[in-house]
Amino acid sequence: MSMTKIGDMNVYVAAPANAPKAAILVVPEIFGLNEGIRRKCDGWAAKGYLAVAIDIFWRFAPGVELNPDIEAELNEAFGYFQQYNPDDGVLDIEATIKAIRHGLGDYAPVARVGLVGYCLGGRLAYMAATRTDVDCAVGYYGVMIDTMLSESHAIANPLMLHIPTADHFVGPEAQAAIHAGLDAHPKVTLHDYEGLDHGFAAEMGNRRNAAGAQLADGRTEAFFAQHLS
Repeated sequence: MSMTKIGDMNVYVAAPANAPKAAILVVPEIFGLNEGIRRKCDGWAAKGYLAVAIDIFWRFAPGVELNPDIEAELNEAFGYFQQYNPDDGVLDIEATIKAIRHGLGDYAPVARVGLVGYCLGGRLAYMAATRTDVDCAVGYYGVMIDTMLSESHAIANPLMLHIPTADHFVGPEAQAAIHAGLDAHPKVTLHDYEGLDHGFAAEMGNRRNAAGAQLADGRTEAFFAQHLS
């Protein structure tokens, strides 16, 4: 486990004990490369993947780590979200995919790359599926996907979205639009989580719902096993 750079962007890398079976790019929530995101990377490394998490706010708040259970830090994160341009995020994702496939730092090249993102990272997972050649992508409680459904025709590789039905950032109308726009798409799988709220699969903190997280994470693990093998 170590920090390295892709250009000027910090990335956290967790490597398995043996040669990785594939790579997983982890795109954080609006709270930066915090302990929860690093734990997710460490978990993927323990399962045999090279896991790489990007510092999405590196252009204006490099190295920020925030705790969503602390109100002041939550508000700070919302401020960064307002500043953030998700199109830049896609460029960062593309650069990271390229780096992984060509050999990131001292690590050997890894050909197959999956992506998993949370919150804002969940939106970026959808955008990566429509705009990059990532081999597969998973989004948890992605925000504003309903505003980008016109891009769905460009999804060429498998995409899975985890949708908590009580998400206070993604309301019923937005969820209905996502289902209407994507249910019939041959490359897309949607899972609803009845009564769960935004952040239910966080590694730690007040938002976590253990049963929901275990269900969603099990589905994600099986999805990557299927599409990155």
